[in-house]
Amino acid sequence: MEKLNLAATEDAVQYQLFLTHKPEDPAHCQKILQQYIERILAHLAPMLVSYIWQSQPFNLNYRPAKEHIPAHIGGLTKFGDNIEDEWFIVYLIKEITKEFPELAARVDDNDGEFLLIEAADFLPKWLNPENSCNRVFFHCGELCIIPLPKTPEEETLLPAISPTIPQALKLLSAHSGGFVAAKSIRTAVYKRISGYPERIQTFLHRAHCYLPAGIAAVLKQCPALVSAAVQAFYLRDPIDLKACRIFKIFPPDTRIMTSVTFTKCLYAQLVKQTFVPDRRSGYSLPPRSHPQYKAYELGMKLAHGFEILCSKCRSPSDDSKERTLNVPLWDTFLNSLKKNNYFKGELEGSVQYLNLLHRAENYFRHTVISPQSSVADSPGEEILNILKATSFNLEDFGKETTSLPPEDDDSWLEISPDTLDQILKEAVGTYKSTHTSDEEEENYDLSQITENMKAFISKVSTHEGAEMPWSSAEASVTFDVDSFTNALDKILGANSEELDSDDLEEEEEFEFLDSDEESELKAESHGETVSQSKTPGSLRSYMDEMDSELASTNIGKSFTSRPKVVGSGKGSSSQDPDSDFEDNIGAEDTDLAPVDIDLNLVTNLLESYNAQAGLAGPASNLLQSMGVHLPENTDKKSH
Repeated sequence: MEKLNLAATEDAVQYQLFLTHKPEDPAHCQKILQQYIERILAHLAPMLVSYIWQSQPFNLNYRPAKEHIPAHIGGLTKFGDNIEDEWFIVYLIKEITKEFPELAARVDDNDGEFLLIEAADFLPKWLNPENSCNRVFFHCGELCIIPLPKTPEEETLLPAISPTIPQALKLLSAHSGGFVAAKSIRTAVYKRISGYPERIQTFLHRAHCYLPAGIAAVLKQCPALVSAAVQAFYLRDPIDLKACRIFKIFPPDTRIMTSVTFTKCLYAQLVKQTFVPDRRSGYSLPPRSHPQYKAYELGMKLAHGFEILCSKCRSPSDDSKERTLNVPLWDTFLNSLKKNNYFKGELEGSVQYLNLLHRAENYFRHTVISPQSSVADSPGEEILNILKATSFNLEDFGKETTSLPPEDDDSWLEISPDTLDQILKEAVGTYKSTHTSDEEEENYDLSQITENMKAFISKVSTHEGAEMPWSSAEASVTFDVDSFTNALDKILGANSEELDSDDLEEEEEFEFLDSDEESELKAESHGETVSQSKTPGSLRSYMDEMDSELASTNIGKSFTSRPKVVGSGKGSSSQDPDSDFEDNIGAEDTDLAPVDIDLNLVTNLLESYNAQAGLAGPASNLLQSMGVHLPENTDKKSH
C-alpha cells in the first residue's frame, strides 16, 4: 500500500480509484484514466462548485504505476479541523463507484483504515490492523472486504496474507458483489455519510459581517474563498500582521453590511478568537453593548485574513483567466456540465447563468487544473484577479443592505453537559428518549447488573484485553455455574499440587511469619480435624485463618446478609448450605448470616455510581461497557 507521509499530511485523507480491467498498453490506460477524471468531476460539479472546503478541495490526478501499485487516479485532501470534509469525500467516492462500476476505490488517512475504525464494534475477529491492508474497497457503490480463506477450496482463490492491489482488483472483477461487507459494518459506515448532498446545508452558517465592499464583491463571485481568508487569519503570525498595519487593498472606509456564508467550523474559528486590531489599521470596534458588535468584529477579522492573502502574492497577470479557458480540457468540462444540467435551464448570458459560470471557472482553476500547474492561481491571486475584473458600486451594496437574509442562530456553539451526554450516547447508538415514565423507572430490573457482571467474569481475557458480554445485538446473557465452580475448585482445591507457580510464590511469602505467629496459628488449629484441604501450607488453610481473624472485627457488618431461614434448632442449620462457613469462622459471632453477594454487588455499584454525580468514573464506565444504562436518580436528598 502506498503510505502517506504522515509528517506532511496529518489530518489528510487519501483516495485512489483503480480500473478493475486494466488495459495492457500504458499509454491507452493513461488516456482512459484521464477521461475518467473529466467525467467524474463533471458528474460531481453540481455539488462541488458551491462546497466550502476547510483547507483543500477534492481533486483527482493521474498517477502512473509505481512498484506494486498500478496506474490509477487519486488525490489527497487536507481537511484540517473539519472532519466532515473527510466523510463528504467518502460519500463522493461511494457515489463515483456507483456511477462508474468499472472502478474500485480505496480510502484511508493518517490513522489508517478509518472506515474499519468507524465500524470497529461489528468487525469479525480475524480482521485486525495487521492483515487489513488492501482488503477494504468501494466497488459498485458498496463497501467490500476481501476475507481470509476458510476452506481448502477458498485457499486457491483468496490470499492467506494481505493481498496486493492487483490481486484485490482481480478478485473484485471476477466476483463482483461477492465481497460486500456485512450489513452491520455497512450500516455503521453508511450512517456516517447518510443525508448527502442535502446534509451539506446543515454544516453551513450564515452571518452578517461589516466588510469592505471589495471583499463583499469577491465573496459574491467566489464564496469558497472565505475558507482561505479565515485560515489566513486563524494561522497568522507577527510577519503576517505587518501587512495589516495599513490596509492597502481593503481600506476600512469602504465597509458595508453584507451576509457571508461560512461552514460551522470556519465560523467557530473566527468568532472564538480574541483579537484587537492595530490602531494604525483604521479598524475600530463599537462598544460590546452595540447591537451589531458581532458583525463589526467578524468583518474586521475577515478583512485581516483577506489582506494577509493578498500581501503574500504577486500582482495579478492579465491573461491568467484566458490561459485557463484556453486549456482544451475546459471545453470538455463545460460541455459535460451542460449535459449534467448544471445551469438548471438558465438562458445563456442571463445573470444567474453568468453567476454559475463564474463559479464553475473558479472551481475549474482550483480543482481540475493541477495545483502544480502554472495556470492555477493562489487564493490571493484569485482575489486580486476578481477585484481587477469586477466593478462594483457602494450605492448598490447599500441598497442590498436593507434586504439582507436573517442571520443563523449560533447557539450551537455552546453545548450543555446534558446535550453532550446525548451526543455521546447517540454516537455509540445507546441514546433513548429522556422522557421516561415513572412506571418504567420503577420497573427497572437491577438483576441485569448482576447478570452482566457474572457474564463479564466468565469471559476469557487475553493480552489484547477483556471481552465485554454486551453486544449491539443485545444477545441474551448466559452464565455456566458448573464451569465457574470448577474453576474456583482448581484454585481452592484440596491438593496443593494443583496450584500454579504464581500461587506457590504467594505461599512462600507466608514463610516469613515469626515464630510467635506460627505458634499462635498452631494453637488455634489444635484439636480440630484437619482435612486434606487444610494441610499446613495450603491456600485453603490460609483463607480459613484469614476468615477467623476477620470474624473478630466489624468488617462483616459492612456487608448485607441474606435473611435467616426460620426453623427449629438443628433442622434449620442442616438445611443451610452455608452452615460450614459459619462453623469455620468461629464462635465469636454465631449470629452472622451468610452474605448476599448479588445484593452487595448492586448496592456498592449504585453507591459508587451516585458518588460520581453524573461524571465519568469506574462504575459508570464499567456499566456502560457491559450495556447497562441506569435511569436518572430522581431521589431528593434532605438537607
